[in-house]
Amino acid sequence: MQATRDRIRRAAERAGRDPSDVRLVAATKYVEASRVLDAVRVGLTICGENRWQEAQAKMQAVGERGDVEWHFIGRLQRRKLKWLVGRFTLIHSVESLEQAEEIQRRAHERHTSQAILLEVNVGGEESKGGFSPDALPSAVSQIDTFPSVCVQGLMTVPPWNPDPELMRPYFQRLKQMAELISRLPLQRVHMHELSMGMSNDFEIAVEEGATLVRVGTALFGPRREPVTAES
Repeated sequence: MQATRDRIRRAAERAGRDPSDVRLVAATKYVEASRVLDAVRVGLTICGENRWQEAQAKMQAVGERGDVEWHFIGRLQRRKLKWLVGRFTLIHSVESLEQAEEIQRRAHERHTSQAILLEVNVGGEESKGGFSPDALPSAVSQIDTFPSVCVQGLMTVPPWNPDPELMRPYFQRLKQMAELISRLPLQRVHMHELSMGMSNDFEIAVEEGATLVRVGTALFGPRREPVTAES
């Protein structure tokens, strides 16, 4: 973990940024609960989960530690939002107005406020969800009227390329979108966070303004989906 933090620090310094402005989100998909607990004991403060079923066991293992945040970073399914709202500090991957409406409904029912990020499909990939850059301003204006939803920023997953340098334009585009949104007359929408960059490219993302980097393989090594009795 320290090696990853050092890489984040050096990338921030190259860009003239304060390294403390960048937070590490450990992508813990398929990582055993015991290993997550070990990581927390040596300083991990944000766990990023893709599945509620997995997250439950890990939350129980870590316990009620006030210094640990749980973020949801996986693809959202509207029917499963009832399990997420109020249980995760931040939901990174809200990709449609309908999902935001459902989060508003669930948060209102629970008398809470849910912080979210809006996922932007900066690469225009048909295989990925997310708001298109053109549709984002209008959607944000509508979400700004939802009293129980607090937009904290944007998230993206750019088209895969083994050369991380080729990811840079996509990260730049997301930052430009955040700057555009921040100039709109909004009340509940803020552009405090840019969630971008994973194990292959997080240093480039930091250089381009990321405040949250989602790192799994670089921390835990390659992972495989557990084999279950049903499979």
